[in-house]
Amino acid sequence: MAKFPMRGLLIALAIVGFIVFIASQNNLRQSSTNETLSVLLRDASDSYLSKVEVNGTKVIATRKGDIPTRYVAFTPNPLSTDEIQRIFVDKGIEVDVRHSFNWSALLFTLLPILLLIGFLWYLTRGMRSGNDGAMQFGKSKARMVSEEESNTFFKDVAGCEEAKDDLVEVVEFLKNPEKFKNLGARIPHGVLMVGPPGSGKTYLAKAVAGEAQVPFFSISGSDFVEMFVGVGAARVRDLFEVAKKNAPCIVFIDEIDAVGRRRGISVNGGNDEREQTLNALLVEMDGFETEHDIIIMAATNRPDVLDPALMRPGRFDRQITVDAPDVKGREAILKIHSVDKPLDEAVNLKQVAKRTPGFVGADLENLLNEAALVAARHGQDKILPADLEEAADRVVMGPARRSRVISPHERKLTAYHEAGHALAAHLLEYADPVHKITIVPRGNAGGYVMNFPDQDRMYSTAKMLLDSIAVALAGRAAEEIIFGDVSTGASNDFQQATRTARMMVTRWGMSDRVGKIALSEGSNSYLGDYETGQSYSDETAQQIDEEIKRIIDEQYQRILDLLNKERDLFERIVSALLEFETLHVEDFDKLMRGEELDLHHEPVEPPQVKEEAPKEDLDDDEDASGSIFPPNMIPKHG
Repeated sequence: MAKFPMRGLLIALAIVGFIVFIASQNNLRQSSTNETLSVLLRDASDSYLSKVEVNGTKVIATRKGDIPTRYVAFTPNPLSTDEIQRIFVDKGIEVDVRHSFNWSALLFTLLPILLLIGFLWYLTRGMRSGNDGAMQFGKSKARMVSEEESNTFFKDVAGCEEAKDDLVEVVEFLKNPEKFKNLGARIPHGVLMVGPPGSGKTYLAKAVAGEAQVPFFSISGSDFVEMFVGVGAARVRDLFEVAKKNAPCIVFIDEIDAVGRRRGISVNGGNDEREQTLNALLVEMDGFETEHDIIIMAATNRPDVLDPALMRPGRFDRQITVDAPDVKGREAILKIHSVDKPLDEAVNLKQVAKRTPGFVGADLENLLNEAALVAARHGQDKILPADLEEAADRVVMGPARRSRVISPHERKLTAYHEAGHALAAHLLEYADPVHKITIVPRGNAGGYVMNFPDQDRMYSTAKMLLDSIAVALAGRAAEEIIFGDVSTGASNDFQQATRTARMMVTRWGMSDRVGKIALSEGSNSYLGDYETGQSYSDETAQQIDEEIKRIIDEQYQRILDLLNKERDLFERIVSALLEFETLHVEDFDKLMRGEELDLHHEPVEPPQVKEEAPKEDLDDDEDASGSIFPPNMIPKHG
């Protein structure tokens, strides 16, 4: 049973005592009848009273008789000694004068004062006990990470070798500073890690905490900012005061963009809380008193919004990019996260790394976790290659929706749509090769084609981009060729194709008509690319729209001619999809070579099929839920 707080017990006793006191006063009043002052004076004059008790304005009178009776009368003002002598004593009535204190009146007077004192005590209890109370706003919320809590080391980090090398040097400086000081090198004041979400920035900080063997303070950028002006700056000063007492040490600020945003004109017309906090941070990092062995590590995925004063040498001397790993890095990350997972001998992590371009460390860890969940769901004791395949599809597209009711027309339409994408990717020279085709509904897609390059690349040529646009448009072209009608399933295809064509015209200078100029600038953010605004005339905007339309129309006509020319291959892919629903790269290559499929697995159980639905059912309302070609399955370049 939980221990009852002493404070609550005292409050409960006080309430009970107050109730008992009021009840006793009420019982006293109820045991005697009340009479008017005139009755009291008449009884005193007629000598009917044997005794009176005078207590302030209250007089308790006792009448003579075999059974004495009592009643209470109240005087306007307390009776004086002369009045008591004249009214009662001179007539032979026994008088008992009592001078008791009016506790009830005092209690009702002091109760509000006591409540106010209790409330003030509650607010200031944190200052006395050292806890985070209302008076502790100016104290830093940084948490010191001890050696026992740091169980992550550099050997546990993979996929970012260059970033790890820079941090190894920082740790070595703290352990052996004389090696660098003998050559005139100074300790870097700050190390800023930038990269997309999930790339391992915080994980690297944990590894530094494990390797440093010096005090390591961890705090979030949002812990500095409060609604009260000046609190953030006070917390920054308190953080550095604590760090100086424990120097040499490392201070890690996660998501520093919450406090380090670019300064400007405040919306309220004055300095806001964030600017004051940033100013305090700038002074502490490189002000007059900077002779201390404190390294500031920070992480952010928004380097585009950071203040230039924060990024200059002397503050964050070293900027480390923790980007998405390459194929070797992904394989190393998979090996680290698969240590505690029983993998079947047939699992090839190198092949898994090849089919996951663009995945960061968090994605790969989630992939292996999903594979373990799939294997457990099937009652297996090891993770099979098929489990990893299913996990990759779940991570990218979501779970399969086999309970979805699909009409024969929609199923056939999906098969032709995906076959158009796959055939275009196979025939076009600069398109990414096909890895998997399926018409099984998954997530918001009715089917998809998964294609990715054989190796990671940093750049894309104009021919690659044009082929990617043609592949994206091939699904709509297939619908038009076969059915003479089109559906809403190509909406994401058009979005991707239009976006690629617009960037070719406005950002990459790949249009002869518009010219080799940049007409738009994207953000330097890892959270998504967006346009910063139009910086050209309306006439130029019209030329841009015309060029985008020309590129889309040319590629659409190009893919129409190609699919009509290769009609036999087209129909072969559709027949295989309708029979097996999912084709992997080996099956697809056999089809392209003209070989018969001899699949070792049984045909997939088809989803529920309803009677033929009229074509009117494929309206715009199905655009969101029935998208056939999701954007993350279309080749992405640049």
